[in-house]
Amino acid sequence: MLTIIIIFALTYLAIAMEHPLRVNKSASSLLGAGLLWTIYATSLGDARTVSEQLGDSLTGTAQIVFFLMGAMTIVEVVDAHSGFDVITSRIKTTRLASLMWLIAAVTFVLSALLDNLTTTIVMVSLLGKLLDKRQDRLCLAGIVVIAANSGGAWSPIGDVTTTMLWIGGQVTTLGIIKALWLPSVVSMLVPLAVMSFLMRGRQVEAPPQSGHDAGRQASPFERNVMFLLGLAILVAVPVFKTITHLPPFMGILLGLGLLWLVGDLLHSNKDDQDKARLTLAHALSKIDMGSIMFFIGILLAVATLEHTHVLVALAGWLDRTVGRQDLIVLIIGIASAIVDNVPLVAASMGMYSLSTFPADHFLWEFLAYCAGTGGSILIIGSAAGVAAMGLERIQFGWYVRNISALALVGYLAGAGTYLLQHRLMG
Repeated sequence: MLTIIIIFALTYLAIAMEHPLRVNKSASSLLGAGLLWTIYATSLGDARTVSEQLGDSLTGTAQIVFFLMGAMTIVEVVDAHSGFDVITSRIKTTRLASLMWLIAAVTFVLSALLDNLTTTIVMVSLLGKLLDKRQDRLCLAGIVVIAANSGGAWSPIGDVTTTMLWIGGQVTTLGIIKALWLPSVVSMLVPLAVMSFLMRGRQVEAPPQSGHDAGRQASPFERNVMFLLGLAILVAVPVFKTITHLPPFMGILLGLGLLWLVGDLLHSNKDDQDKARLTLAHALSKIDMGSIMFFIGILLAVATLEHTHVLVALAGWLDRTVGRQDLIVLIIGIASAIVDNVPLVAASMGMYSLSTFPADHFLWEFLAYCAGTGGSILIIGSAAGVAAMGLERIQFGWYVRNISALALVGYLAGAGTYLLQHRLMG
């Protein structure tokens, strides 16, 4: 057991130190998962038991992975048709503070309907078309990260950690929306209010117009159809799960097939070369398989800790040492700013059982909020932050000096709102 803990800790450290080490976190998670299962199998000496446990873990992992692959593909198809221009082209203002509020509002809503990573990529890319000054773009990119993580926390499809809890049965669609909508809004509004004060009187400096957008091959009708259909499919997945009681990945695969069919019919009269960029097959080639591999590796790695009862022991130690569930979850949320929130939530799901903490329990709801929004405190603490960091070349130190304090205050304000709401409403 000690060897398993050490290897997992080293894997975790390698993931957290991805940028200094220059080793992709997917490589670390896959290597860690392979080593952990190898050591566990050889030490237990019961091939049948290990095979059954691995099969159970793989089933849970596959459900999450299939869902993510389907959602990513749908978003890529919409983006290939310039579908997001339906929203972003309507954002027009001359005041920087007003632009920030519009960007934050759109980001908050989109991240709940799509996911925070995709929304961050879309909105940070949009900032390059709206703002000429780099400092202004950096400030608004930081706000986008906060708004995307806040918007993703209250939606079952908005953040991968909330999706994990939703698929695992720890939270329900209506339960998580009712419990976390207000705290998530507060966690965004507080940083926005402070930043508005700092930006008062400043004007938007737009970049020079390029004159045309090359490479667009979708007509306005095709763009609108694919945008509305893609959005409807993603929003309908929770409804599909509620009505059929089938896993969410079945809903997303059904929707993906429908979108594929409609896309082929829309472009049936085009030449192969003209429609190649707009097809589902092309979108599948563009999804981030590195992230998919990371999720597979880390979820399987955490599963070994669950089967060796390390997580149960850790939960007992935290209960004895800290004692209060709200403080434990707050600590987990702040820790998610330092290390990836996916393994933190996966570990928490293994630490606490559904028999003791049923669906929509305080523990799961507060965990979804803290893990989802706590990652905003540091630029490396969330997928949205890492995406913004790459797109705008945001320096770690700049983010700490300019955004981290705002994100922390918003995180604590939202946490306080949830605790007060829970106490008043039960």
